[in-house]
Amino acid sequence: MGSGNYDAVLLVSFGGPERREDVIPFLENVTRGRSVPPERLLEVAKHYYEFGGKSPINDQNRLLEAALRAELSRRGPKLPVYWGNRNWHPLLRDTIRTMATEGVKRAIAFVTSAYSSYSGCRQYRENIEEARDELGGLAPKIDKIRPFFNHPGFIEAMAHLVRSGLDVANFETAREFTMLYSAHSIPSAMAETCRYVDQLKEAAGLVSERVGIADWELVFQSRSGPPSQPWLGPDINDRLRALPSQGVKRVCVTPIGFLSDHIEVLHDLDTEAAGVAKESGLGFIRTPTVGTDPRFVAGVRDLIAERVLSSTSRKAIGAMPPCPDVCPADCCPRPPSRRHSGQCGGSVSAQRARPQG
Repeated sequence: MGSGNYDAVLLVSFGGPERREDVIPFLENVTRGRSVPPERLLEVAKHYYEFGGKSPINDQNRLLEAALRAELSRRGPKLPVYWGNRNWHPLLRDTIRTMATEGVKRAIAFVTSAYSSYSGCRQYRENIEEARDELGGLAPKIDKIRPFFNHPGFIEAMAHLVRSGLDVANFETAREFTMLYSAHSIPSAMAETCRYVDQLKEAAGLVSERVGIADWELVFQSRSGPPSQPWLGPDINDRLRALPSQGVKRVCVTPIGFLSDHIEVLHDLDTEAAGVAKESGLGFIRTPTVGTDPRFVAGVRDLIAERVLSSTSRKAIGAMPPCPDVCPADCCPRPPSRRHSGQCGGSVSAQRARPQG
């Protein structure tokens, strides 16, 4: 069954509610183990209610799952694809139980997070192991694919989408224009123990180089910690307010830290940031995430193939080498306190609740 020592591919994501009745139970899953007042859950629930209580993320993952199946069927390796979420159905534990029932012994996991950090990489590995532990000796062995911020499939897809967006909007890369690459903010203490910022800057630089953009910045969004706790900045809305005084008249926002147009992209960028830009007198466009762009899907296939097929090379572009297949034991350590931690799969703190999904 399958190719090499692998029987299957496991797509792993954050998950999100699919109807209004799911919103609060979903948020309770996200915040389990943390002291979050109920009123904070109701506050963030309003963002989901703006979209009828349905997050786009599960449908987007269904599309990615289907596209990946088709790509593997066409180019190989010919492996079945399963899908499990961290916080909502289909849950990882249920998917892994199904895999075991169907005879899967070893799977390769693709996680919908391109960068290294505790909550964007290591925590997903912990989630997988926790789900496996529930099955004991029946659970398949599952290996996670490396962070892929500098894989050509990701970079070329981003560059194509940015170039297309600028063309449609008739935005020229001139003096009065700037590009803001946006990513989820994380606590500064978490950022100091990983290469999250370095990897984001590398990816942004690679995309800008291909599109011909000289004036760009990395900004952050969706901060969810208390004011007393340092988080990565600058905040995207602060920069949007400041740009007109620097002679900037038009801005393009590219959510390079995300793979799909989920609630944090739709609400935090298309609603909040777009509103701030309008108030500031800025021309504003937002380019899409990679989603199921054929270049990206082909890149995911290549990432799978490099682990499954021993003859396949490990692709990476730019100055930074590809991340190791197996993370070092001390890589992206768990933060001292998880009460206010989160990134790319978000957090709900006692100060401000902002999970992704």
